Amino acid sequence: MKSKSYKIIRKTILFLSLLVFSLHVCSEDGHQLWLRYKECGTAEIFSPHVSSATLRIAIDELRRYYAGRRIYLKRVKKDSMIFRFANDTLSAGTDMGFLYGAYAILRCQAIHKSGKIDKCISCRKPALKYRILNHWDNLDGSIERGYAGKSIFFPHFNLAIIREYARANASIGINGTVLNNVNASTQILALKNLKYIKNIADILRPYGIRVYLSINFSSPMALGLIKTADPLNPNVIEWWKKKVAEIYSLIPDFGGFLVKASSEGQPGPSDYGRTHADGANMLANVLSPYGGVVMWRSFVYGANHKGEDRVMQAVSEFKDLDGKFRSNVFLQSKNGPLDFQPREPYAPIFDHMKHTHQMAELQITQEYTGQSKHLVYLGTMWKEFFSFVNPDSLQGLAGVSNIGNVVNWCGHPFSQANWYAFGRMAWDGKNADPKLIAQEWLKQTFCNDSVFVHTMTDIMMTSRETCVNYMMPLGLHHIFKFDDHYGPEPDGFRANYPLEWCPVYYHKADNMGIGFDRSSFGTGAVKQYREPYGSLYDNVKTCPEKYLLWFHHLPWTYQMKDGRTLWQELKLKYRDGVVQVMRYREIWRSMKKYVDLQRWKLVDTLLSVQLENAEEWYDTCIRYFGSFACQEPFLPIEKELHIRIQ
Repeated sequence: MKSKSYKIIRKTILFLSLLVFSLHVCSEDGHQLWLRYKECGTAEIFSPHVSSATLRIAIDELRRYYAGRRIYLKRVKKDSMIFRFANDTLSAGTDMGFLYGAYAILRCQAIHKSGKIDKCISCRKPALKYRILNHWDNLDGSIERGYAGKSIFFPHFNLAIIREYARANASIGINGTVLNNVNASTQILALKNLKYIKNIADILRPYGIRVYLSINFSSPMALGLIKTADPLNPNVIEWWKKKVAEIYSLIPDFGGFLVKASSEGQPGPSDYGRTHADGANMLANVLSPYGGVVMWRSFVYGANHKGEDRVMQAVSEFKDLDGKFRSNVFLQSKNGPLDFQPREPYAPIFDHMKHTHQMAELQITQEYTGQSKHLVYLGTMWKEFFSFVNPDSLQGLAGVSNIGNVVNWCGHPFSQANWYAFGRMAWDGKNADPKLIAQEWLKQTFCNDSVFVHTMTDIMMTSRETCVNYMMPLGLHHIFKFDDHYGPEPDGFRANYPLEWCPVYYHKADNMGIGFDRSSFGTGAVKQYREPYGSLYDNVKTCPEKYLLWFHHLPWTYQMKDGRTLWQELKLKYRDGVVQVMRYREIWRSMKKYVDLQRWKLVDTLLSVQLENAEEWYDTCIRYFGSFACQEPFLPIEKELHIRIQ
């Protein structure tokens, strides 16, 4: 008979073991993203007899995670809807339709804990054909404007991670990925690297994701030992033909090229007196037999436009080329005319290229909105853009990725929401609702509790406006620190830099006032906008105040619509931004009971960082602009609010 003390010890060990196990189960590191499905294993799947890897993935996902009893997979005509789910039957015209449908079923199951899930799934097909992530990854593993670690692709990849990446993208409808930086190395097209990329493409293919590559326009010179990269040179054309044939022999479903040319020092057709259309069409011609496309970026500015307002340069360079591009060339333009600022008016190039296929480029990776340290949900920003540019008029959306090799993929747990929102909005197009998407993400990523979801949805939906307020309200823009684009530097000027890289160029603050005059009396940038927006922005009385200092230089005493002076309003906006972040942190601390400890602590820490940064923005900008406004002594934010910031 075992002693009493032995039984006590055994029970204690068992209790501690269960405690450790429960803590392990309850702790989360964010690696599962929004795919935190619980294995059920209850569903029986009746499917068409097809051996494709894609269909097998769809069946496996449903068998493992669907909580119902059975699902019938029914194949319909290929030209019908992508998928439909009703009466325990998932209908689709393609194997990818079944996979997208499977993820939609599991998403609805996770969101709606009770009731029939087929009520939230009807005929669904994507609004946009091309839904592509742009990775700015380099061959050495570094990522330009990457804030979540190193590349998951280069210089080595983990098979399981690439498969998880593919699964996450397929679950939100993303169907393409550009693996490397737009500031591309010529070596990306070297045969050894193409063979390596083939292995990645093989993993992504069953999930419906095609691989694209950014290319350096001078590649024939570096790899082919040709003395020129002139797009009209026969030897150059022949080199590209052979290289493209080589790519497709390895990757038969290769998507095509993304090109940054004649911009920020990158080589391009202008080096040889050729146009963007000459360069893009040459590549389009060699890709066309294989079904490939060219995504040609309109982000160009610099030497060819000396003295011209930077936000006007894309239209100036491309408007006369409208209609001269091949049908498989997509002009890819950023949502705003400058550079992914917290707020910009929409890019007027979308008004001008009426006979050219276009894609919009959005930035997921928060380069100018706090990077992976600030909670800033970008769904509201993109919806604002869609109110001016109908996504139905576009060939696709490109999103500059925020993915790296950190455990939770994106650095900040809430930065995952922007990856998720990009995919969902690319699928839904003009019908996308950023609030519903935020709620979807919260329920899948954290919990379904109504108090938590309602409270955190409010934070997410207001977070972008909060960021604008504590960084650059009322139309201010590009007053970040040089190079890292993180903190404030409104006094930034370097004589050895182009003026259009310097913050002082963009706010033009002086003793008389502040703002960039882009009215018809200034640079005339308003004339690039279609009506009624051109006239609306040109008139200071009708210009929305959120764009006021983007289009107008105004006195510090200018009277705003609420009766305050411009200086008073500017100061109030900065203060409100700080107060809102304080509120976010307080609210998050009250959410502790709804969130696992590991992720709760990380978000709490990052909100403290965000608050500290918001205070820095206030103190730096109010001190600097106040030196011109000269209306009252400067008070740091804690004195302004009459509290001590902890």
